[in-house]
Amino acid sequence: QVQAVESGGGSVQAGGSLRLSCAASIYTSRTYCMGWFRQAPGKEREGVATITLNGFTNYGDSVKGRFTISRDNDKNTLYLQMNSLKPDDTAMYYCAAASRGYCNPNYSSDFAMWGQGTQVTVSS
Repeated sequence: QVQAVESGGGSVQAGGSLRLSCAASIYTSRTYCMGWFRQAPGKEREGVATITLNGFTNYGDSVKGRFTISRDNDKNTLYLQMNSLKPDDTAMYYCAAASRGYCNPNYSSDFAMWGQGTQVTVSS
């Protein structure tokens, strides 16, 4: 049973912007921690950003200052605003939810629920 559906991915030139959305079930949207992760072909999964229920955020080093995570609990939606995109940002992006843990992109094992992903491709 799918509990979260990502959207907003696509193809963009370097320097451009995209906004990802993750429409979650009511239960998921009330979860302690939600986050965005990404995985490029042949590479390990990488934590992008996380946000707690009360809005505390953490970011991976590679996206700090360029990406912004936010959540609208009334709309049951998680967002990722991505600016100044680089070719290295090309990956499948997944939203995820955790009911416990550090709520940090470096702790992906805390996340038990995962969406199906949306592709982001950045060309040079």
